Amino acid sequence: MFAKFLTNMSNYSKQTNWGQFIPLVTVFFFWGFVAASNDILIPVFQKAFKLTQTESMLVQICFYVAYTVGSLIYMAVSKGLKQDLINKIGYKNGLILGLLISASGTLLFYPAANLASFPLMISGLFIVGLGFSLQQIVANPLAIEVGPTETGSQRLTMAGGINNLGTTIGPLIVSFAIFGAASAANTEASIESVKIPYLLLGVAFVLVAIMLKFSSLPAITPTIIEDTDDVIPGDHKTSAFQYPQLVMGMIAIFVYVGVEVSTASNLPAYMEKSLGFETKDVAPYISLYWASLMIGRWTGAVEAFDLSAGFKKILRFLAPYLAFGVFLLVNAIAKHDLSPFYVYGAVIIVMIICDIISKGNPARMLLIFSVAGIAALLIGMFTTGMVSVYAFTSVGLFCSTLWPCIFALAINGLGKHTNQGSGYLIMMIMGGGIVSFIQGYIADKTDIQFSYIVGVACFAYLAFYAIRVTGILKSQGIDLDKISKGSGH
Repeated sequence: MFAKFLTNMSNYSKQTNWGQFIPLVTVFFFWGFVAASNDILIPVFQKAFKLTQTESMLVQICFYVAYTVGSLIYMAVSKGLKQDLINKIGYKNGLILGLLISASGTLLFYPAANLASFPLMISGLFIVGLGFSLQQIVANPLAIEVGPTETGSQRLTMAGGINNLGTTIGPLIVSFAIFGAASAANTEASIESVKIPYLLLGVAFVLVAIMLKFSSLPAITPTIIEDTDDVIPGDHKTSAFQYPQLVMGMIAIFVYVGVEVSTASNLPAYMEKSLGFETKDVAPYISLYWASLMIGRWTGAVEAFDLSAGFKKILRFLAPYLAFGVFLLVNAIAKHDLSPFYVYGAVIIVMIICDIISKGNPARMLLIFSVAGIAALLIGMFTTGMVSVYAFTSVGLFCSTLWPCIFALAINGLGKHTNQGSGYLIMMIMGGGIVSFIQGYIADKTDIQFSYIVGVACFAYLAFYAIRVTGILKSQGIDLDKISKGSGH
């Protein structure tokens, strides 16, 4: 069996151009690193600038709305040029440009920290997000292009695993940089400490841009040009908006990214105000939340390999615990007490069971994981102590596979409108900021624990979409059991 595994890995390696793929996935790492690190910045900014929970969510608003603004700018420039901007400058150059834009945003952290300016801080995050939006537009199709199309979803799944490695270690590194030389109570020193890790991050952006410049990444990716088969003769679609699976899917992406981000963004406030945690001690739990997405995606990646059914069953149980081991390892290196986290191994079993029941069908998986997400949030809302913390962090497990499920369901059957539809879905990443802001507002008006009702509502819509889109796609003659899923954003 092991020999067969090695043979399959060898065949897979021949299919993928690793010399192109490996430098490409570095940007996936950065997306995760910065997004998860924002959850550490929120409580620091809240104390330093005396912000309400609602005001502190401006961190997420600026970062995630930048994705939408960036997408709109991209579309406007392309329309002005009467040519796709990326096709004009090349995919490699587009990726490099996105990195340099993000690097320029990190430069604002220096004067922002010196001036103790919250508006300047979040302006820097906004510019970083603008660069990320361009990188998102470029990197996802490139990940498919650096090997055969039929294995494209496998490469996206692997890229998602790299993304979640960034989300796992990002909070730990940024927390160490902020609190390593200053106590949690010394908020002024903490703000001063913010500028160093983000300036180093900017340097990393530039170095990766230089590396990509000399890489063998392709300049242009092919565009889907085939037309769709009309279910009703003469019912020709002229826009992606004419497909109900896409329109409903846009709302689904909005609320999915919303519940994923807002659950983590409001967790520090809950742990500090309700459970008495110090700000500097929250980082491992934020890391666990984002590691939970890695755990779920590594489980889903088992399907990426052509292995025997028996070996896949073994890996389905082994892969999530390997990912959990990575989380424990990085926290051990950070010298955190690991004893509170061992019990989480039992929670992972629930996610594995949900994955097995879904049988790879994206609509079924979306429904099952959404219901599990509702259950996790309700347990968190109506319990106390560490039980509630583990319940809230387990939301990461149940969010882990939702992006690829929604994306696959929303763009299926769009034909020549697929690229347009994908662009609209990327725009809806802004839900991460807006839903976080709404939850922060409700937390200020009621209490932080009750505010998680917002996440329950988000999961409820996702469950509804899973049921509704099944009928929509079947009416278009699409077999849901043959839909291929990609990776997380």
